[in-house]
Amino acid sequence: MTVKRLFDVVFSFLALVLFFWILFLGIVIASIDTKSFGLFLQKRIGQYGKPFLIYKIKSVHDSTKRISVYGHFLRKSKLDELPQLVNILFGQMSFVGPRPDIPGYYDQLEGEAKKILELKPGLTSEASIKYANEEAILSLQENPLLYNDTVLFPDKVKMNLEYYYKRSILVDLHIIFKTVFKG
Repeated sequence: MTVKRLFDVVFSFLALVLFFWILFLGIVIASIDTKSFGLFLQKRIGQYGKPFLIYKIKSVHDSTKRISVYGHFLRKSKLDELPQLVNILFGQMSFVGPRPDIPGYYDQLEGEAKKILELKPGLTSEASIKYANEEAILSLQENPLLYNDTVLFPDKVKMNLEYYYKRSILVDLHIIFKTVFKG
């Protein structure tokens, strides 16, 4: 796993250097658009169940709790996740691994599924590729929370457990390739 960490450090640093201006501009525009600081911080569950703060570019107005027009663009393009390169550089995340969730999900796993907590959360995964349109899927449901808890989350757990057993640098590169080239 030292190869994976080395990969994460080198490529997150290079990406931050290359895309710093996009990140900076994105935060500035989000600050103007949401009329608040343009960086969103949220507690997520990390490796071994330890909480950490995830960084995203803010896409929701604080006052209305609605996604802004710019926020829709950020989410669709996934540019709102660009600050997570800092999480990767700090060692809280990896490029590939289960997407970090809010408390009440991964930290509640039991049995074999708890092995997922041994993995660093990732910027991408097979599950995040499969459910790239998760918001749209949930918006079609009569009870989105129930659907997430009984259908989507269990499937993500299954996929992340499969990754746990087959993970390697080649598998990671394949997932990154699929993410970049959309499947």
